[in-house]
Amino acid sequence: MKKNEFKRADGLFSLCGLNCGLCPMKIRGECGGCFFDSPCYPTCSIAPCSVRHGNVDYCFQCEEYPCARYDDIDKRDSLISHRNQKKDLAKAKQIGIEAYLDEQRTKIRILNRLLKEYDDGKKDVFFCLAVNLLDVDDLTVVLDLASQTTDATTRAEKAAFVERALRDRAKEKGVSLILRN
Repeated sequence: MKKNEFKRADGLFSLCGLNCGLCPMKIRGECGGCFFDSPCYPTCSIAPCSVRHGNVDYCFQCEEYPCARYDDIDKRDSLISHRNQKKDLAKAKQIGIEAYLDEQRTKIRILNRLLKEYDDGKKDVFFCLAVNLLDVDDLTVVLDLASQTTDATTRAEKAAFVERALRDRAKEKGVSLILRN
């Protein structure tokens, strides 16, 4: 594959279904997503596949999706959970990519608020994971509770409170907030 063959317009939702806008590497500026000049590109086996199938923007647009590449794709994690890749691709296909990206932009605003107001310097990966895996409504409930409860507390206490609240909400929903290797 030649350098200029792989094209991407979207930096929030990857070709394979990762929510890049919620990834700690992306937030830190350490990954440009699945673009050719990205550090992730050389290891991405799906980018050349996209080119072979007419430069689809998302795998769900390919006539061969889901292919064998997706058999166990949700069984591993990197700094972002892979658990929802197939589910998120299906959701994007069902509601339309613009509606899906709007939801992701809302999640990015929530994540930015968590990082700005409640991060003690140690919660960025956890917050990224929680925002990726929980629904917007669940995240909003936690933020509302935190803003009502943590006004007169230290940054560390705020961070601990929000982490507990996110873990409690995730437990209620049957969601594990632990990254797998």
